[in-house]
Amino acid sequence: MKSVILKSAAQLIATIVLVFAVFLLWRGHHAPGGGFIAALVAGTGFALLLLAEGPERLRQGIRVSPQHLIGTGIGLAVGAGFLALLQSRPFLTGLWWPSDKAILGTPLLFDAGVFLTVLGGILTVLLALEEN
Repeated sequence: MKSVILKSAAQLIATIVLVFAVFLLWRGHHAPGGGFIAALVAGTGFALLLLAEGPERLRQGIRVSPQHLIGTGIGLAVGAGFLALLQSRPFLTGLWWPSDKAILGTPLLFDAGVFLTVLGGILTVLLALEEN
């Protein structure tokens, strides 16, 4: 589509949607939200950009293959579980750093892995549908 209005609006709206997705990812280990819903929200932002700009422009913008996002996400999610095993705790037990403030931890790493996996799957499907 060659609409100047759609391209301008899509960039602004997609930016807002992606910032909201990061917010959902960050608050997901303390409240409802997390990696899955954040990836769905981010996927809608990328779908809007795909409709406005086309698949070539979207591939240039994400700079990484969606299949690599899937692999990285699975690795991150599984790695978050193995960190607990290194401290002789059950798989996927939540660990926090620093322990007195509980800002970062394995639940956030797991959520980030879920986010990357789901977003990679969404982008793979969107780009395959748009290019064929």
